[in-house]
Amino acid sequence: MTEGLHSIDLSVPIEKVWAFVSDIEQWAPLVPGYIKHELLNERTLIWEFKSDLGLMKKKIKLAVEIMEWQVPNKITFNLQGINEKFDGSGYFLAESVEMKRTKMTGCLDITAKGAKAPIINALMKSHVPQMTVEFAETIAQRLHLQKR
Repeated sequence: MTEGLHSIDLSVPIEKVWAFVSDIEQWAPLVPGYIKHELLNERTLIWEFKSDLGLMKKKIKLAVEIMEWQVPNKITFNLQGINEKFDGSGYFLAESVEMKRTKMTGCLDITAKGAKAPIINALMKSHVPQMTVEFAETIAQRLHLQKR
């Protein structure tokens, strides 16, 4: 199990953070290495991105299923590999700090399965936390741009 967790303080009210992260179409293209996504319904999408694990560069296709929306604080989701043996979960958590400030936390937990799992999981130990930081920071930048 490889986990990435990153929190960031935003000069944005919680309602704006929620409006952004509760719309999959807005944040799906922001994952590092993004290629494309396909929205199957309001809770499920297929996400395709390039992953660079140092020795291994792969196109990864994941099914992302939203498990729960807790307005306006939390979205939880599960991940299932389509072309690779991965599964995982994650969440976005928004906590109101002040009227116009929000602490946003992103968490991503991915585990490789199968014969190559020990090697891939070892490579992901630094990649997943880095990807989580990049993803959260990109969302924060987008939210701050929308604020203007």
